Amino acid sequence: MGKYQLCASVLAVMSFTAQTVLGQGTTLSARMDKTAEGLEKKVVAWRRDFHQHPELGNREFQTAAKIAAHLQSLGIEVKTGVGKTGVVGLLKGGKPGPVVALRADMDGLPVTERVDLPFKSEAHTEYNGQQTGIMHACGHDTHVAMLMGAAEVLASIKSELKGTVKFIFQPAEEGAPTGEEGGAYLMVKEGVLENPKVDAIFGLHINSQTEVGTIKYRPGATMAAVDSYAIKIKGKQTHGAAPWSGVDPIVTSAQVIMGLQTIVSRNLPLTENAAVVTVGAIHGGIRQNIIPEEVNMIGTIRSLDNEMQKTIHRRINEIATNIAESAGAKADVKIEVMYPVTYNDPKLTDQMVPTLEAVAGKNNIRLTPAQTGAEDFSFYQQKVPGFFYFLGGMTKGKKIEDAAPHHTPDFQIDESCFVLGMKSLCHLTVDYMEQAGKSKGVAISGK
Repeated sequence: MGKYQLCASVLAVMSFTAQTVLGQGTTLSARMDKTAEGLEKKVVAWRRDFHQHPELGNREFQTAAKIAAHLQSLGIEVKTGVGKTGVVGLLKGGKPGPVVALRADMDGLPVTERVDLPFKSEAHTEYNGQQTGIMHACGHDTHVAMLMGAAEVLASIKSELKGTVKFIFQPAEEGAPTGEEGGAYLMVKEGVLENPKVDAIFGLHINSQTEVGTIKYRPGATMAAVDSYAIKIKGKQTHGAAPWSGVDPIVTSAQVIMGLQTIVSRNLPLTENAAVVTVGAIHGGIRQNIIPEEVNMIGTIRSLDNEMQKTIHRRINEIATNIAESAGAKADVKIEVMYPVTYNDPKLTDQMVPTLEAVAGKNNIRLTPAQTGAEDFSFYQQKVPGFFYFLGGMTKGKKIEDAAPHHTPDFQIDESCFVLGMKSLCHLTVDYMEQAGKSKGVAISGK
C-alpha cells in the first residue's frame, strides 16, 4: 500500500470513528430530550402540587418527603434532613468521572397569593407576629419540579453517565427563621459538597419577566452580596413643645438617612459595579407631643465587589456615628453579613455556554446585566466552580410591564418553560462530564 493510500485509510478510519462517537452522543442527546419532553405533564403536576401546598424555610417537611420518595423510586441514593429539611440524592453513573451537583431551592414566601389559579395557595401562617398567606412567589416550586424531572432523565441513562450526579434540594434560600441557621450556608457547613467531593455545581432560577425559550447568564459577579444593618440613635427624651430641653433622635435619624444616600453617589466607583444602600424601616416615638429617647432603623446593603462592600460598611458606621455625635446623640450600628456575591466561574461559564446554545438555540442565549438581588447559591460557589443562570418563564408576546415581578402576590409562571429547564440541566451535566473526561482538570476543583 502506498503512502497516500495509507494516509487515506487512516483518515477514513478516523472519520468513521468520529462519526460513530458523534452518532452515539447525538443518540444520547436525543434520548434525553425525548425523555424530558415525555415528562412535561408529570413535572407540571408536581409543580402545581408544590404551589398549592407551599412551606416556609426550614419547614419544608411535605415538600422534602415528596422529593425523597421520587428519588428513591428512581433507585437514587437519598439522604434527608440535610441542613434541617434538605434532601440530597446521589446518582452514580456507569463510568468513572467527575461529580456534578445540581441544586433547587424549596421554600415559599410569606405572601398572600392574588392570582386566580385552580391550584392557588390557600396556606396561611403567622410570620413575625402577623397573619399572612404563604406562596411560591419566587418560583422555587418550579425549580424543585424541574430538578425532579432532570433526576428522572439522568437516571434513565445511568449506565452511560461518565461520573456522578448529586441532586441538592435546598431549604430556606429566602432565609431561615429568626434564631435558626439554614439555606445553602448550613448545607455547605454540613458537608453537602463532600463525600463525594463536588467538582462543579449548576443551578437555574426562573424569571417571570423573561420570555419562555430564553436563557440569560453572566460570567463573574452575577447577583449581589447582601448584608443587613440596624442603627439605633439614642437621644434625650423631652416635651415636644420644648425640643431644646432634649436631644431629638428623630431629626438626627433624618440626617443620618440623608447621609447614607451619599455613600453610593459619592464614595463608590460606580463605573465598576453597582451598589445599593436602602433604609427599609424606621421606628420612633409614641405620641405627637413627645420627642422620644431613641429611634431604630433597619436596612439592606447590596454590593457586587468585596472592596466596595467594605467601603459601604465603613461609611455607614462613620456617617451614623459622626452625625449622631454632632447632634449630641449616640449611634449604635450593627451590620450583619448575609450572602456573598453570586459569582459565576468565568472559565466554567465559557466552557458551558455552548451547551446552552445547543439546547435553546444561539439566538435565545443572552448576556444579562448584574443584578442587585441576592442568591445563597453563592455559598456553593465559594467552595467549587459554579454556574447560575436564568430561565425565561414569561408567556411569549407578553409585555414585561404586565408581568408581575418576583416576591409579589401576582407573580405567575408560564409552565411551558419546564422542558427547556430540564434539558438545560441534563445537558450541562452530561457535557461537563464528557469535557472533563477529554481534558482532565478543566474547571474541576482540587485537580
